[in-house]
Amino acid sequence: MSCIALVGLPGSGKSTVGRQLARRFNLLFVDSDARIEQRLGCSIREFFEREGEGRFREVEADEIDQLTQRTDCVLSTGGGSVLRAENRQRLHERCQVVYLRSSPEEVFRRLRHDRNRPLLQVADPLTKLRDLYAERDPLYRETAHFVIETGRPSVAMLVNMIAMQLELSGHVVGRSAP
Repeated sequence: MSCIALVGLPGSGKSTVGRQLARRFNLLFVDSDARIEQRLGCSIREFFEREGEGRFREVEADEIDQLTQRTDCVLSTGGGSVLRAENRQRLHERCQVVYLRSSPEEVFRRLRHDRNRPLLQVADPLTKLRDLYAERDPLYRETAHFVIETGRPSVAMLVNMIAMQLELSGHVVGRSAP
């Protein structure tokens, strides 16, 4: 069995759905952004401002390389992790990748009051999300084995949809409870 990785726009539900999916299959949940912040000893936002995006993407690529070698986890990736070809390749080859596809409008509706997202601290966050979607949607699709439309389903329904896709494709998921 390989790890299950979730890709998608920031705010598409990767961490929320990932935690529930990990619980469902008795797997470890890992958030790559949280791991990177732990490693750096500061927020991604601070590191980005101090060292620049290029240096951040190097650290992220190293973390993705390490995490995709695991076989016992559900991995929530950063929204921009697919920008590097090496990340897309490692994710696709080593994991079962699920693209949680959310429209920019859905993400904006969910996150418009969230002050902790540097991405949305711009004059026109909806336009920013539309630009990100236009750039990244083809990359998410290239990386993914499955595309799940997030739309309006509950987290539990999304977890069920992902579980069904994995099972239908013949992937044995999870560990027996100890």
